[in-house]
Amino acid sequence: MSAFQQPDPRDRPARLTVGVVGAGRVGPALAASLQLAGHRPVAVSGVSDASRRRAALLLPDVPLVPPAEVLRRADLVLLTVPDDTLPGLVQGLAETDAVRPGQLLVHTSGRYGTKVLEPALRAGALPLALHPAMTFTGTPVDVQRLAGCSFGVTAPDELRLAAEALVIEMGGEPEWIAEENRPLYHAALALGANHLVTLVTQSMELLRTAGVEAPDRMLGPLLGAALDNALRSGDAALTGPVARGDAGTVAAHVAELRRHAPQTVAGYLAMARATADRALAHGLLKPELAEDLLGVLAGRADGAPGTHGTEGDAG
Repeated sequence: MSAFQQPDPRDRPARLTVGVVGAGRVGPALAASLQLAGHRPVAVSGVSDASRRRAALLLPDVPLVPPAEVLRRADLVLLTVPDDTLPGLVQGLAETDAVRPGQLLVHTSGRYGTKVLEPALRAGALPLALHPAMTFTGTPVDVQRLAGCSFGVTAPDELRLAAEALVIEMGGEPEWIAEENRPLYHAALALGANHLVTLVTQSMELLRTAGVEAPDRMLGPLLGAALDNALRSGDAALTGPVARGDAGTVAAHVAELRRHAPQTVAGYLAMARATADRALAHGLLKPELAEDLLGVLAGRADGAPGTHGTEGDAG
């Protein structure tokens, strides 16, 4: 073996056996990542055909078994089920004596910290909340995307080092979130990532309606630059007709959306109002231009632009 060649993970002694309860998009990817770090997936549970396919793709040769059997076989169990399902699952596993003392029980919910695992804690489990701040596809690309991914971590003080080690082994960066801040943390991620997908897909649909043949190619550079500018400069990156106070342009937008895509109007108006508020607060939107603009956003019939001139970029 060359001095520069990495050893095959299969040649390393496995440190923990890993099980997955809920073979959605997240669990198999995390287990596959832990496998690359030298741990050994031994069991996975999944009900739907899609879950079974994901498990077969990302964790080949790992047997599909019921949840209680996953806990029987594994030292480290990933509970990767929907948020609303998690409390009942934990309660059920604890009541059926499926949880073993000393077993690492890890959930990946952004909403919850470790309190949701208290029934399992009373049974002797070691609770960790490790939420990857990443969107998942259910394919092998997810394992690659974990490199450099931030994880929202909540854990008892005595398990802090263990939580950090697991995140780092998966290629991630631990970010500590207090138990009481988990819902706010999760809301922030949903606002930025989940809603972004809705906005982008709506934008692509409108561009197709306008005759653009490759809306993804048109939006890619624009959205990439906007995201980079926002991450670097915050509100100073605001641009466009709302930030400039171009009430006439915004009124034209609303009229066209009502005509071609009425389902998008409420979202456009809500985001435009939020943008106007931020632009005003940061001195980007001139107060003398705001009245006509806010009239349009409030749906006033006389919300057409006034006599104020506008300056700025055309974006």
